Amino acid sequence: MNKLENVAVLVVDMLNDFVTGALGCDRAKAIVPANAQLLDAARKAGVPVIFCNDAHIAGIDRELKLWGDHAIAGTKGAEVIPELKLSDKDYVVPKRRYSGFFQTDLDILLKELGVKTVIMTGLHAHMCVRHTSADAYCLGYDVIVAKEATDSFTQEDYENGLAYLKTCYGADAYTNEELIAAF
Repeated sequence: MNKLENVAVLVVDMLNDFVTGALGCDRAKAIVPANAQLLDAARKAGVPVIFCNDAHIAGIDRELKLWGDHAIAGTKGAEVIPELKLSDKDYVVPKRRYSGFFQTDLDILLKELGVKTVIMTGLHAHMCVRHTSADAYCLGYDVIVAKEATDSFTQEDYENGLAYLKTCYGADAYTNEELIAAF
């Protein structure tokens, strides 16, 4: 892998409700250390870290009909997990749909930061990471997946998600070691 330039890390839904709360699962807990390691290295290298977080409106948002109440704006469940040590230099983009781009200011933020490539981490490779990657690709960004820092509810969903990202968006998946060495 070549040196990464004009890159940002997008952290999707690493929130209390997705790791230990309403939609929590063991697979989500398992990627916490890899996310923490990658984010620490990115911050040290001056790579922007951007959290794309569900922040739903109770009783209104469409996703709640499918998934039940989760990550309701202003609740503990909608907060970034403490292990990722949200920094005052990090950016937080609240979202109400699967994609971190849909009707948010993520695109303008990335453009103002001069970003050309996004590194995707978080949950879930076949859903929110997938939809955020789709919009990133359609808006002209190159997409990379941090394979140790991304997962899904099941191994099959994870593998299908990564395969889809590779096939449709040319997204290569790399280990933390490879990514950190390229910062």
